[in-house]
Amino acid sequence: MEDSSTLQDEDKMNGAGLRVDAELNRQRILIAAEELFLEQGAGVALEEVAKRAKVGIGTLYRRFPTREALLAATSNERFTSVAETSRARDADHDPGDAIRQFLENLAMNTSVYQSLAASLGTVIQHGTPGCIAITEEGQRLLRRTQESGIIRGDASFDDIICVVSAISIAVEKDEAPMSRIAHLVDLLLNGMRVR
Repeated sequence: MEDSSTLQDEDKMNGAGLRVDAELNRQRILIAAEELFLEQGAGVALEEVAKRAKVGIGTLYRRFPTREALLAATSNERFTSVAETSRARDADHDPGDAIRQFLENLAMNTSVYQSLAASLGTVIQHGTPGCIAITEEGQRLLRRTQESGIIRGDASFDDIICVVSAISIAVEKDEAPMSRIAHLVDLLLNGMRVR
């Protein structure tokens, strides 16, 4: 068990951010979580993550106070990549195609860990750079399609996240999920189209 002086020392910040040992602990937690989420899904016991990272459970909870915060951190690069890829191809696609590809990529990346989709709405509210990027890009694409008269004005980003979550849950055990994701996203967009 860690004593309180060790805990206080570990939480002290210097001018560059976390102390070196605290940052190493954070990185070990992220690596262990990534491995275990891939192996066992997002519902793996956090005690197992701490054990694999070789840190105390208190250290894990100081860095990541909830499972969703840890999921947001491990998904950060994927979410950032989805948003950046979407922005990069923006000029080459009309608003309908752009949102379709964004939703397909988001659903595919949400399916990486079994059971991540069930908490996607909560995960993306954690304010990591990836969560912020995915939210801003999704909202931008939705506004763009609504301004173009493609998607109904009463559709919200939260609606999209709910449906992306459902799509990701539906394909979690598929052998070839991409074709199924494309089909389900197409159904979603057809249901949201302006009539």
